[in-house]
Amino acid sequence: MTATGSTRPLDATHAAVRVEDVYDTDFDDLWTACTTPDRLSRWIARVSGELRPGGTVEAVFTSTWSGALRVESCEAPHHLLLTAAPDTDEETEIEAWLSAEGSRTRLVVEERGLPADQAPFYGAGWQVHLEDLGRSLALGETVHPDGWSSEAAAPAWQARWAELTPAYRSADRG
Repeated sequence: MTATGSTRPLDATHAAVRVEDVYDTDFDDLWTACTTPDRLSRWIARVSGELRPGGTVEAVFTSTWSGALRVESCEAPHHLLLTAAPDTDEETEIEAWLSAEGSRTRLVVEERGLPADQAPFYGAGWQVHLEDLGRSLALGETVHPDGWSSEAAAPAWQARWAELTPAYRSADRG
């Protein structure tokens, strides 16, 4: 697994995080892992609701983030656009693109509109999510058997996030 990520300013108060990795699986399998509740719960979040354009889902991420995600665009199996915390001051956009690389599939995820001073923390978090996806694909099962909630992160997610955060903070300082 070679997930990589970066942050960039959007303006004086907002930033974007971009992470990507290439997985040893095809489009359909990766798309299913990113868009179906049972597969999402193996690596990133428990979700319920309407997973269709215009629909809203409620999610609890392994990182503790919880809230509504509105599906803006869903162009299987290449593109997904979500609005997190829609119609609030914390609203962000999460966009994912899939592309073929031979028999493998690249996933790029970008979240835009984050508080600029928090971008390194989100960057580390998204990198852990993509690393977890790789492990889930390899195992075919959950990578967080100890569970998580909106109050307590998945222990393995938390440990890896703490490990990665200093590098993202260092890179953010330029």
